[in-house]
Amino acid sequence: MAVSLSGTAVSAVALPWFVLVTTGSATRTGLVAFCEMFPYVVVKALAGPLVDRVGSRAVSWTTDLTSATAAAAVVLLHAADLLSFPLLLALVAVIGATRGPGDLAKEVMVPEAAERAGVRLERAAGLSGATERLASTVGPAVGGSLVALLGPLTGLVVTAGSFAFGSLIIALALPRRAAGPAECASPHPGGEDEGYWKRFGAGFAFLRGEPLLLVVIAMVSVTNLLDAAFTTVLRPVWAKESGNGPAVIGLTGSVMGAAAVAGSLIAAMAAHRLRRRAVFLIGFLLAGAPRFLILTLDVPLGAVLAVFAVSGFGSGFLNPVLGAVLLERVPRRMLGRVGALGDSLAWAGIPLGGLAAGAAVASAGLVPVLLACGAVYLLITSLAGLRPEWREMDRPAGSGATRRHPGEGAAREADATA
Repeated sequence: MAVSLSGTAVSAVALPWFVLVTTGSATRTGLVAFCEMFPYVVVKALAGPLVDRVGSRAVSWTTDLTSATAAAAVVLLHAADLLSFPLLLALVAVIGATRGPGDLAKEVMVPEAAERAGVRLERAAGLSGATERLASTVGPAVGGSLVALLGPLTGLVVTAGSFAFGSLIIALALPRRAAGPAECASPHPGGEDEGYWKRFGAGFAFLRGEPLLLVVIAMVSVTNLLDAAFTTVLRPVWAKESGNGPAVIGLTGSVMGAAAVAGSLIAAMAAHRLRRRAVFLIGFLLAGAPRFLILTLDVPLGAVLAVFAVSGFGSGFLNPVLGAVLLERVPRRMLGRVGALGDSLAWAGIPLGGLAAGAAVASAGLVPVLLACGAVYLLITSLAGLRPEWREMDRPAGSGATRRHPGEGAAREADATA
């Protein structure tokens, strides 16, 4: 996870900057982000039954290897002066389409790893979140430095190498008996005969019967759209217009990531003692609006970095809480399909984030767009906490594990992860 996600984080700096400096267009930068994230969301949504059936190990290493090949092709074709903009969009779409199932497969491995290690689910989710945050710290620092010193193509070379190395780790180091088909770990009557669409429908029916998960997904979908706009367009444009250059993109990302690692580690150690709802909502209030608003002010870089550090610390608590809630409520055999649907719905706005931000900045300018996004972020994270479904987040682990859900069948009790 650390290697592959670090490659993704490097790409998040190198690719937008590559497009911005070669085309000079914020709109085209947003279009590239759309072409990466739209396939990511769609393919990830459809890949859940496949991960459950084939096994997360096989899906992870094959998709990472495909992503590495596509990233390397961008570099080689540009060096040969053969990379047209439509071809770039196609290769970026391949990277996004393969990253979706690859990320899902790694997430599905977490509960089995926790079970084998004898670790609490909250702690496992927290360590997984800390790994993700660590990658988001190292990746932007490496990406920003490489882009500033050697150009964006060097960053894409590192991205391709990271994907390839991550593929080798999973393929060669992970025991073949681990992370296999979900049916092997949690057998159930008739599971081997279930077709793809029956599996997909069962996952959808299960998710529809979980009001808490649906409310969380709806809120995260909006915040993810705004985060995508910030990462792919608004922050790069701010870095260019302020004269700070690509290095500040990596610096702000690394400061935020380092603080997020601290938050995730605290969550991993103490999450089972904290009230999840309060931690989750406060974390979102810190992680969201302040980042947008600080970039509208003419303040020293130190003040900007301080705000990013506070935002990162708050964001470090989010994924451990979300991960623990999901892993408690979803039976192991359905984790791939339910996780894929939940993630895809939560990420549904991401492809539009960069596209909308690019068009908005081109027509209205950077500062008005930053102010509008910050206001929406604050509003959605404040109002969502008033929904009654949020009370279920503080229920003791496993208290909801025996509830029956549509499309789940009689084996729910035996399969409950919590």
